Amino acid sequence: MESTTENRPLYASPWWQLLIGVTCMVMIANYQYGWTLFVGPLDSKYHWGRASIQVAFTIFVLLETWLVPVEGYLVDRFGPRWVTVVGGVLCGIAWAINSWADSLAWLYFAAALAGIGAGGVYGTCIGNAVKWFPGRRGLAAGLTAAGFGAGSALTIIPIANMIKNAGYEQTFLVFGLLQGAVVVVLGFLLLTPPASMMAAPAKVAPGAGRAQATWTEMIRTPVFWVMYVMFVLMAAGGLMATAQLAPIAKDFKVADVPVSLIGLTLPALTFALTIDRVLNGLCRPFFGWVSDNIGRENTMFIAFALEGLGIFALYKFGSDPVFFVILSGLVFFAWGEIYSLFPATVTDTFGAKYATTNTGLMYTAKGTASLLVPLANVLTTTTGSWQAVFLTAAGMNIVAAVMALALLKPMRSAYTSRATEAVKAQPKLAT
Repeated sequence: MESTTENRPLYASPWWQLLIGVTCMVMIANYQYGWTLFVGPLDSKYHWGRASIQVAFTIFVLLETWLVPVEGYLVDRFGPRWVTVVGGVLCGIAWAINSWADSLAWLYFAAALAGIGAGGVYGTCIGNAVKWFPGRRGLAAGLTAAGFGAGSALTIIPIANMIKNAGYEQTFLVFGLLQGAVVVVLGFLLLTPPASMMAAPAKVAPGAGRAQATWTEMIRTPVFWVMYVMFVLMAAGGLMATAQLAPIAKDFKVADVPVSLIGLTLPALTFALTIDRVLNGLCRPFFGWVSDNIGRENTMFIAFALEGLGIFALYKFGSDPVFFVILSGLVFFAWGEIYSLFPATVTDTFGAKYATTNTGLMYTAKGTASLLVPLANVLTTTTGSWQAVFLTAAGMNIVAAVMALALLKPMRSAYTSRATEAVKAQPKLAT
């Protein structure tokens, strides 16, 4: 663990560390959200087929999520600096390889490197945020996650233009090296907060305890697995609806219908996808901030129920192009908050000392949920309509909302009370 001294540099403060973390997240956002721009050009050149090319994306998501606990363990043990630096190097190398990859094997290898690198950066920055802000963990995690959720919005147009004018190969190389270099430089500025800050329970959010549980202690508690199931339900339910937005729009016959809102006129699908990037980022700090003030479970219930109702409403009224845009925006707004609420809740419950490892374990639920997403295609093929997909996705979200109040809230309250009493009793036992 990196040492903490009284003579710390200027950037060794919560807001500077948060800004560094958010910037790193912006730099890795394109590895997930910008990938779709390269699929067509790759297929046009090599004719591998879109399905085969998208296997690379699946590899990226799985390694980006399921290895985060290992990377988090290294952060909790040795500090955030080197995990982030190595992650930036791997991300840069990955897109450099993509610039000349002439086989699917090389494309998959690069995807694996990018997944390992991006997962290391993501897990480190989220874990560092909740450690530096014991009283505003929801807001800190939300702002950091927003960098990943909305960060690609800053570079999508430049990337698309470079692909058009200079080819996807040069775009991979230039943006890969640029993004990786920024992460490497900023990685050297990331620091572990003082031990006194990590030992402090959240001062604002109700339900925070004084436990400092290791990952092995955490996974032995029922409250962790309740949260894990809720995360999977929310992630899978939202992904089932949002990942299929383009074919849904085409089947609803609204994809190319012009929609005029807030002074803009765009095809309905383009409008919806644009709103996705914005609202998917804004919702993370917003709901994180709300949870700092009214409690994690209460916020979960509101957001998760809103997501379920939004998905159902999109199914019922989405054939109208205006409603399609508005309701898809609602769905995106009520979904992305899981990436701020769950890290904050895990840290409140199990402590900040091992937060990077523990939040990383919870983040693997995203990878688990991604394995359920193909169920949407199975349901659509079997039933011949989108009804089962929408109802399943909405049902998952409503179940998660009910679980937040009926299961998680009382279980977490009981656990944090026991942990706090155990901590208070330790000095007495020692004397």
